[in-house]
Amino acid sequence: MKKLLTLAFTLVVLAFTANMAGAKDWKKVRIGVEGAYPPFSAVSKDGKLFGFDIDIANALCKQIGAKCTLVQQDWDGIIPALLARKYDAIIASMSITEERKKKVAFTHKYYQTPAKFARKKGSGIEITKAGLKGKTVGVQRATTHDNFITGKFGDTVKIKRYATQDEAYLDAVAGRVDLLLADSVAMEDGFLKTDKGKDWEFVGPGYTDRKYFGDGAGIAIRKGDKDLAAKLNKAIDAIRANGVYQKINAKYFKFDVYGS
Repeated sequence: MKKLLTLAFTLVVLAFTANMAGAKDWKKVRIGVEGAYPPFSAVSKDGKLFGFDIDIANALCKQIGAKCTLVQQDWDGIIPALLARKYDAIIASMSITEERKKKVAFTHKYYQTPAKFARKKGSGIEITKAGLKGKTVGVQRATTHDNFITGKFGDTVKIKRYATQDEAYLDAVAGRVDLLLADSVAMEDGFLKTDKGKDWEFVGPGYTDRKYFGDGAGIAIRKGDKDLAAKLNKAIDAIRANGVYQKINAKYFKFDVYGS
């Protein structure tokens, strides 16, 4: 009996030790970012990442006491690279959707802004089934905007999909698309307010349909890394409470990007 108790105790200790050995302290965190979605993330002429997402990532890392490495990744492969352990989290304006939850887990949101269409000034295009019939709409591939235009207007419009939002802007200027659909803030700052977008304007309402756009932009993590998700959730709450979030917000926007 004593030997059985000793064996049972030993097994418990070994299991506890194994769990402790496998547990992560998250003092080092690798974060996947896109770097091609201003004003949320972009790359400067000297090769440095900057933008709202980048500043939020750095603020959250400081809050949890982690040394973070930002890893730039094309959007198309951003979730596969997380699952392949190229990095530990994604901070790249990724909407929290039911479809994505099948593959990854999310923190709660850190911002939420509506999607909008843009048209060339003077085109007179209206956002109705009739107004969109036969028109070509440019969107970034594999995004919520891609899902929305496909689901709501796919039987009416022609859809051109791009690897980056900048590629869509370039085709708009070149006259290869009639409309753009993107996050309203990203498109305003990254296109409409720039010289290349001066001949374009917003048209129609803002869209936040949960079926397509989810619950705002969150941080994606692997489903097994619940401890990291918990740390990041606490950090999001902390930087919103201590004013750090508001300072970053004011650096890029004249309104509360967090949303209701």
